[in-house]
Amino acid sequence: MKFFVVMGGVILLLGGLGGVKFTQIKSLMAYGQAAAAAGPPPEVVGTREAKEETWENRLFSVGTIAPVRGVTVSNDAPGVVTAIKFQSGQTARHGQVLVELDSRVERAELASLRAQARLARVSAQRARALFKDSAVPKAQLDSAESALQAASANAASLQAQIDRKIVRAPFDGRLGIRLINLGQYLNPGTPITDLESPSANYVDFTLPQQQLKQLAVGMVVRINEGLPGPRAEAAIAAIDPTLDPVTRSGRVRAAVRKMDGLSPGMFVNVSVILPERRKVTLVAATSLVHASFGDSVFVVEERKDDQGAVVTTPDGRPARLARQQFVKTGEARGDFAEILEGVKPGQEIVAQGAFKLRNGAPVMANNSVKLEPQLAPRPENR
Repeated sequence: MKFFVVMGGVILLLGGLGGVKFTQIKSLMAYGQAAAAAGPPPEVVGTREAKEETWENRLFSVGTIAPVRGVTVSNDAPGVVTAIKFQSGQTARHGQVLVELDSRVERAELASLRAQARLARVSAQRARALFKDSAVPKAQLDSAESALQAASANAASLQAQIDRKIVRAPFDGRLGIRLINLGQYLNPGTPITDLESPSANYVDFTLPQQQLKQLAVGMVVRINEGLPGPRAEAAIAAIDPTLDPVTRSGRVRAAVRKMDGLSPGMFVNVSVILPERRKVTLVAATSLVHASFGDSVFVVEERKDDQGAVVTTPDGRPARLARQQFVKTGEARGDFAEILEGVKPGQEIVAQGAFKLRNGAPVMANNSVKLEPQLAPRPENR
């Protein structure tokens, strides 16, 4: 009898445990079915509305800063360097002596010629006095005058040769690095240093022939706009009427108004501001997803069921999803990208976290950390 009682108790215990386990399994299956029906959990993303702005029309190029006046100073006559009267990087004045070449032989000859010129001058004065008193014929006076002119011309010619051995600054400016040394023999045209004028400079750039017709003298040109580093404004000063036969592009020169941080020879980005303006649709550059088959953005929309009714979350709020929308992009400025096709102003676009989404993925917007794109960003250098 006790055996049957024990067996009955064991059977009841096993039945109770089986019922509990069955209930747990049934609950887990129901939870899994509910989760499958609800889909994957939403991804947390940051969003911004696409906005409409008015932009200037611009033409872009790469230019070079060129000085108004810049030359490589060189010697005109050959000779040995006997004196260097400047330092690298020094500021020079117009006519300042930079280099002297050996001219001792020429100076000795010049002393002789000047002595001959003085004698010829005295002889000419004497001949004039005698001719005035009719003591000598006119031919003797003419011979004395001719000898004086020849002696003076010879002295002036040798003086000019000596002056050619003195190298002077052709205009005010800043000198470059010295390229010669004392005692060095210089052939004619040997580079000595560079000299650049400190006055306003130019930026030279080229544009395709199709764009040249949009230009006019006086148009505003911005240098390195929206980029780190020195920036400046200029105005178109000249447009070359001839085209490069290879590239079919024309040269344009703009006068730079203020040269803060810009030096001759620097490459710069150039944008020519056209008078026309256009309306553009903008999204943050971080919204774009680049792929080999095209660029796209994710548009945040309300999720709807098969009957078109808005699906709600357990807390009663509308469920939202990210729809992948392929777009045609235009110009990029700063932190913004222009959208030509695919997005309209006012649509909510994923701006943070787009890389982790797929088409139709559920999302939840969290804009507690706001993204503030700028047209001319200046990030801190850390």
